[in-house]
Amino acid sequence: NLDKSWVLQNFNKKNHKAYFVAKNLFDKISAILIFLLTMPVLIFIIPILLITSGRPIFFTQKRTGYLNKEFTLMKLRTMRLDAETNGAVWATKNDERITKTGKFLRKSRIDELPQLWNVLVGDMSLVGPRPERPEIISKLDKKLPFYNERHLVKPGVTGWAQINFGYGSSEEDSLKKLKYDLYYTKHKSIWLDFRILLKTVKTVISAVGH
Repeated sequence: NLDKSWVLQNFNKKNHKAYFVAKNLFDKISAILIFLLTMPVLIFIIPILLITSGRPIFFTQKRTGYLNKEFTLMKLRTMRLDAETNGAVWATKNDERITKTGKFLRKSRIDELPQLWNVLVGDMSLVGPRPERPEIISKLDKKLPFYNERHLVKPGVTGWAQINFGYGSSEEDSLKKLKYDLYYTKHKSIWLDFRILLKTVKTVISAVGH
């Protein structure tokens, strides 16, 4: 039901200049604080990963970010080394490629802590649409109207779609998550970011993530 005029009205960066400056400052300070608070967790988890999963500890992958700029996303490795020997595959809720340790890391969201580095260097924000892989985006952009408009804001470690919809593993799921992403982009504010972060903390504590 959207048209191009809606996009022009709601994605004009000049109208949100103060927000982007405040958000950037909020991201940097929060990322540093979260890293300092979670450093003991990483020190404890990394040796366990070495024993149970071996090297490499970190998982890196090309993702598409702000204004379609590609960047290298960092996470703790939660899948087997042969997880994508046949190319890009949708991750599913009960993915058999996930290791036993990886299941815990995903439920607790500990696997996403290295993304704080992506936030510090400016590739990502703490809150925003989930960054997707270029090869998947090239397919979705042709089928889902306004899918590419997600890249008019920085991708996030967590986001409105992530806390309201959860894990997406198909084109149909991507369309549903896109609705949340466009809603977030239209109503973006520091207050909304703060609400999303609080909901994320609740999700982590209750260990109901994927």
